[in-house]
Amino acid sequence: MPAERDPIDLAARALHYGDRSRRELDDRLARAGVGDDERADALDTLERVGYVDDGRFAATRAEALAGRGYGDEAIRHDLEGHGIDAEAVAGAIGGLEPEIDRARALVERLGCTAKTALHLARKGFGEESVEAAVGADVAQGDG
Repeated sequence: MPAERDPIDLAARALHYGDRSRRELDDRLARAGVGDDERADALDTLERVGYVDDGRFAATRAEALAGRGYGDEAIRHDLEGHGIDAEAVAGAIGGLEPEIDRARALVERLGCTAKTALHLARKGFGEESVEAAVGADVAQGDG
């Protein structure tokens, strides 16, 4: 098999630019014309040696998104979009600073306003976290 068609080489090239989920690598190999069995074997090998680890990917991605001001629901949606299973998603989110604390930190930085409450909601923060961070009156637009 030529080097450019070697599934492990193709996946390694993709990983050179950053961590990827197993599904993302599988999709990339499929687009490159690699057969199902070859893809599965290559991905299993890469998992065994630690180059592919959906739990690590999920934790790192969740931390980055939380650091950019996203709430748990947005993070969950993003990780699921990368093909991460529910257990790894829950573990990644569970490893973050609690959503309510992240919401309060954003309110401290942005101010306790209805505009901030809308910002938090758009960024995937849960209703309870938004209300706890800005107060129910402000979150509902009464303040």
